[in-house]
Amino acid sequence: MISNFLRHELKAFWRSKNTGKSIGVRIVMGLMILYLLVVVGILGFAMDKILEKALPNQDIIVAFCGIILIYFLFELLSRMQLQELPTLRVQPYLHLPVRRNIIVGYLAFTALLSFFNLWPIILFFPFIFKVIAATSGGAAAGFIVAILSISIFNNYLALYLKRKANLNGWVFVIVTIVLGLVIAGDFAWHIYSVRNISYSFFGNLLKHPMLALVPMAMAIGMYMLNFVYLKQNLYLEELSRKKASYKTSTDYPFLGRFGSIGDQVANEIKLILRNKRPRSAFIMSAVFLLYGLLIYLNPSQGSSDWWRVFVGMFITGFFIISYGQFLYSWQAAHFDGLMVSKVSFTDFLKAKYLLFTAVSTAAVVLSIPYAYFGWRTVLVHFVMYVWNLGVNIHIVLFFANRNAKRIDLSKGASFNWEGVGATQWLLSLPLMLGPYVIFLPFKLLNLADVGLAIMTVVGIAGIVTRSFWLEKLVKDFYKRKYTITEGFRNK
Repeated sequence: MISNFLRHELKAFWRSKNTGKSIGVRIVMGLMILYLLVVVGILGFAMDKILEKALPNQDIIVAFCGIILIYFLFELLSRMQLQELPTLRVQPYLHLPVRRNIIVGYLAFTALLSFFNLWPIILFFPFIFKVIAATSGGAAAGFIVAILSISIFNNYLALYLKRKANLNGWVFVIVTIVLGLVIAGDFAWHIYSVRNISYSFFGNLLKHPMLALVPMAMAIGMYMLNFVYLKQNLYLEELSRKKASYKTSTDYPFLGRFGSIGDQVANEIKLILRNKRPRSAFIMSAVFLLYGLLIYLNPSQGSSDWWRVFVGMFITGFFIISYGQFLYSWQAAHFDGLMVSKVSFTDFLKAKYLLFTAVSTAAVVLSIPYAYFGWRTVLVHFVMYVWNLGVNIHIVLFFANRNAKRIDLSKGASFNWEGVGATQWLLSLPLMLGPYVIFLPFKLLNLADVGLAIMTVVGIAGIVTRSFWLEKLVKDFYKRKYTITEGFRNK
């Protein structure tokens, strides 16, 4: 029956009117994923050398055992933000003599087809075969089983939490806060050490490979929890899928579950990919991932939290700043039509939030290799990621309400200052100075960790109260709507 499901989905894909576009998008996404996997593969094959340089006074096997759980902690956070829920149009099968166990089993199986599950294999297995297998084949087998099991456990845990979050948005907020506190408890407050916890398990795994059965049992248990949950809610989930009263126009099926907000994000993605200037803003946000190398390779700057805050803000928030400051100007050509359409302006802004959150999350995940310069660098980047999503995003949207300069998308990006005005210069002040208003006083008192903790709390508070700020931004926009639309009419 699983082969029938696969055949039906393949036919549905090829018969879709958007097949050509879907193939193009999948090719681009495939190339991006392939690039990331190549980068991760290079890190995997060079891990023994990297650990020798990063921790010269520690045995590389001990260092390796200490970083495994740290990786999976950040991987779980990444899965919560980026991993897609597996889907199947189950309604046509519910009235047929098809066992629900088979349908649910198919959904559970396809959940493993995620590129997240390839990362630990490519990253950790080269070290296991090069170093650990040379000393003990049994220990190497134990490490392989344990790492695969923890990856599968994370896979199904993230999917379970995301399904719960679809019914109650507070689940996502609470999980994010808990993960943030777990990370801060180690890297900021030093209450415990995730590295020591990781070594206490994997160090013993070197001597007792049978300990790999523990994460295997956890993975099986999480799989069963997902299986039972899906089976109990199989009909309910199909009904919730149909509760929207409109037909989605998005060409990106994974955005369909966000309803009209997903449609808006899909339109935003098309705008970025089809026009030079917004595409340039997106590409520059990717280029800025390398910005830290200019700072951290300088010994006098790389060890300073002052510079880590500065770099972290731009690495995780460059797209929010560069694209968000022209939030409405990108849509100037059809802004009048947008204002008289049935699109809710609240949903319009929520789509921007979703897009910014996705890009910023991808940026913080891709910046994890900066751990080469110390795990504190990754910690500060994560703090600035929370700050950008909780504080800077609202500042950017506030100033976007005050930008009524039109942008012609048909023009190139090079030396194009169209749409730039005094608003952009004023915007730079709160963005640049805001983090240091909190951090600098504590830094001067040699309490940098306290300053980072307070910035994290402020960022989380901004994320939790996002609906409040969204309401304020919508009201502020309606006060200035006619000024903005009039400005966009001036060619």
